[in-house]
Amino acid sequence: MRTLKAVCVYCGSSPGNRPTYTDLARAFGTACAVRGVELIFGGGAIGLMGVVADAALATGGRVTGIIPSFLERPEIAHPGVTTMITVESMHARKQRMFELADGFVSLPGGLGTLDETVEMMTWKLLAQHDKPIVLLDQDGFWTPFRTLVGHFVAQGFAHATAADLYTIADSPEAAFAALESAVSSPILTNPDRL
Repeated sequence: MRTLKAVCVYCGSSPGNRPTYTDLARAFGTACAVRGVELIFGGGAIGLMGVVADAALATGGRVTGIIPSFLERPEIAHPGVTTMITVESMHARKQRMFELADGFVSLPGGLGTLDETVEMMTWKLLAQHDKPIVLLDQDGFWTPFRTLVGHFVAQGFAHATAADLYTIADSPEAAFAALESAVSSPILTNPDRL
């Protein structure tokens, strides 16, 4: 059984246009703190990033933010996190988040969230890690992504096991169940088909 001490959360720097997204971020941040799992996130005080961090902190959780120096402005950087790590680039941010986390959870978000999520999936596909990746779904938010992955498979650009790179969960409880029960499994890789 994998030891889950820290979870990296990817999510929007905007709240989105449905209150349920904010509710989900708040519930997940609270769930991290209640379980004693450190929250690793992008360091922002805005959008869902701020909501998930605030919820964890309000419940007594430990929160580590990792922010590139060009974003470390008072209106963006979260002032109340347990630890703030400043890095020089977006690449360095993703690397540091990866190093600190035992697993990854993607909440609703935009292009940045998609970029971070897919990069972790690609690293897993290439056997660079075996950490669990969970897409925390709300109101079918991740359904188009699942369809896109299926399209890649159908067109011969991804192996049928691509869907095994991640788990879909519909609640924080289900996300933690998936994270905590995750075990390493071999992924059939063929870099020419990425």
